[in-house]
Amino acid sequence: MKVAAIILLVFHLVGFARAKDSPNIVLILADDLGFGDVSCYNPEAKVATPHLDKLAQQGMRFTDAHSPATVCTPTRYSLMTGQMAFRVPNGGRVFEGVGGPSLIAPGRLTLPAMLRTNGYSTACVGKWHVGLTFFDKDGQPVRGKGVEAVRRVDFSRRIEGGPVGHGFDRFFGTACCPTTDWLYAFIENDRVPVPPVKLIDKSKLPKHAYADDCREGLIAPNFLMEEVDLFFLKKSREFLEQHVRDSPDKPFFLFHSAQSVHLPSFAAPQFKGATRAGPHGDFIHQLDWVVGELMTTLEKIGVAENTLVIFTSDNGPEVASIVHMRADHSHDGARPWRGIKRDNWEGGHRVPFLVRWPEKVKPGATSAQLTSLTDVMATVAAIIGTEVTDNAAEDSFNMLPALRGEATAPIRPYLLTQAFGGARSLSIRRGPWKYLDHPGSGGNRYENNPGLKPFVLPDSVPDAPAQLYNLDSDPGETKNLYAECPDIVQELKAMLALSKSSGRSRPTSPQ
Repeated sequence: MKVAAIILLVFHLVGFARAKDSPNIVLILADDLGFGDVSCYNPEAKVATPHLDKLAQQGMRFTDAHSPATVCTPTRYSLMTGQMAFRVPNGGRVFEGVGGPSLIAPGRLTLPAMLRTNGYSTACVGKWHVGLTFFDKDGQPVRGKGVEAVRRVDFSRRIEGGPVGHGFDRFFGTACCPTTDWLYAFIENDRVPVPPVKLIDKSKLPKHAYADDCREGLIAPNFLMEEVDLFFLKKSREFLEQHVRDSPDKPFFLFHSAQSVHLPSFAAPQFKGATRAGPHGDFIHQLDWVVGELMTTLEKIGVAENTLVIFTSDNGPEVASIVHMRADHSHDGARPWRGIKRDNWEGGHRVPFLVRWPEKVKPGATSAQLTSLTDVMATVAAIIGTEVTDNAAEDSFNMLPALRGEATAPIRPYLLTQAFGGARSLSIRRGPWKYLDHPGSGGNRYENNPGLKPFVLPDSVPDAPAQLYNLDSDPGETKNLYAECPDIVQELKAMLALSKSSGRSRPTSPQ
């Protein structure tokens, strides 16, 4: 037998042996769900989330967890790779419709690829939104956005750069935001089995304050706008049940990437009127129900006790949901923080983060460890006993000691976040000190939006080029200390510059 073949066999056997002792993993990512949208984080929430609250009761609730970016695409890139998106070309971009190519470079190690190498079956269900490539009838990549770009796609051709090109064995979902972005059709693995055939008829869709994000686009006959999350739930259940039936000795990784609660808030018919908080409240309720159904499925197929479940969100709540939920229902999806989706203030990126892992994570535990969604990769690597090399997951820290209740000191030396402007709108946090390397929110223009004008706060240092806040004494980020604490400004600015120039925040391994 050739040496190379022997090496591959050894790696396979080691991976199989390691996998037998590894937990199953279910990662549930909500869309635009704010810190204050979950009742175990916000006692004043007007929508009960009993299934998410139960996850917190059965596991650990992180109170200082953050999305790496304040919008969809860069956060999802960072979750899949453990690397901040601003470090790669177009890393601040948000894809739409048939947008691409993939942000993930060929050869870049991803979370699912790492798990597959270590013996896992891997599946992605739901919204991808990290970019992929569709082709026209001449075999040329389709670029651009809008309905005209969708019209140019040859749906008989395979799609490149999607989940199955980056470590997932199977995929069922959508290219971008399922009910927003011009292409209303499901992708299965690397094909669109039922192509879009006509323009969507929006006259038949709900009309309310949370329904305006649905753009004109081409829709497939099997794409029911109000039941997308139920489709995703069905496919996740099918994967779980089939896997346990066909490969009971092999661990699995399921990435369930929900549609909810991204606008438009199109809850399925059975959930309309389920809350007293309007259409968006019903949508939050539906998301909570889906989480409960996934947990019930794990119990039913007998794997709940050996499954690590992580629930979180890709960024803070959207403008329209905040404006109308506050005004109409006294519900604040960003509570108690300043800012919303796209903003670099806390409300834009501080997110719910729940972990359930029976017999490993103490029930009812709370952690104040500073953490980012980039940390999922290094943490999972530690859980399954594999190493993350220096050329991968450059911004990922191992949170396993926090999960075990063993961490007595901060694991992360600092936290990076990027707002809507990408590399031009970064912030760095060390301990209570948070430095925003830009003026303003870094995202929304409050002065130009009538709905946001009531939430404008007076700028204590209007001429400052950046912002500095102490979150211990000023969690609402109301007093800019840029002029009062120049030494801390310079220190954090230097740390940010070093992290940018070095290409990493996680230290390299000792030589």
